[in-house]
Amino acid sequence: MFRALAPAALALATVAPAAQAGGFDLTEMTDTEREAFHAEVRAYILSNPEIIIEAVQLLEERQAAAGAVDDGELIAANAAEIFDSDSDWVAGNPDGDVTLVEFADYRCGFCHRAYPDLMELIERDEDVRLIVKELPILGPDSELAARFAIAVLQEAGDDPYAGVHDALMTHSGAISEDMLLGLSDNLGLDTDAIAERMHSEAVDEVIEENRALAQRLGIEGTPSFVLEDQMMRGYVPLAAMEEMVAGLRAD
Repeated sequence: MFRALAPAALALATVAPAAQAGGFDLTEMTDTEREAFHAEVRAYILSNPEIIIEAVQLLEERQAAAGAVDDGELIAANAAEIFDSDSDWVAGNPDGDVTLVEFADYRCGFCHRAYPDLMELIERDEDVRLIVKELPILGPDSELAARFAIAVLQEAGDDPYAGVHDALMTHSGAISEDMLLGLSDNLGLDTDAIAERMHSEAVDEVIEENRALAQRLGIEGTPSFVLEDQMMRGYVPLAAMEEMVAGLRAD
């Protein structure tokens, strides 16, 4: 019922100010005058239903603009944590002119879908800097995978992390500690050190910081992206991402 009435209410809201500007006050109308006015408005809307679409579009545009302003303010207020943390993996060009930050979860299907797009983006565009923030929100397996990846980054550095990130983003089966440590063995890493690091305070701090940052930014799902001063919540196809990067450079 509410959804059905909302467009009509929007349309009425566009007519009422014009009526007041025309020389009479709606609040001073008698019941009979008000009923007649409502009937005229209804007849006008039925004869011109396109104004409902126009009103809804205008509302959506205003809401999107307000949301963009809010996101921009949130990003500016948290810029150091978003773009300059020493805890994150940086891919692509570390000195690129455009920075894209992804909040990701290894158990997230859309993160898996976004992964090849992101890798292709930084392969095609040598001036994009990609930052990955581990944001495990989909249960214990998500957190276990994130802990392992962060431990690898802290113990072994960027290249081993890249291998682990690729393996986990293309992995479709169950995740367990044995599986993760087996992956470490296969990659020739120091598995004992990584196993110990996984449950350390240093890894706890990274996860807690990323979750707190996501909460401040209003991020509730993965993947979510920060592209310079813009926020995208959800999967963004490669073509759309490239278009947004090009738009930033054109501004």
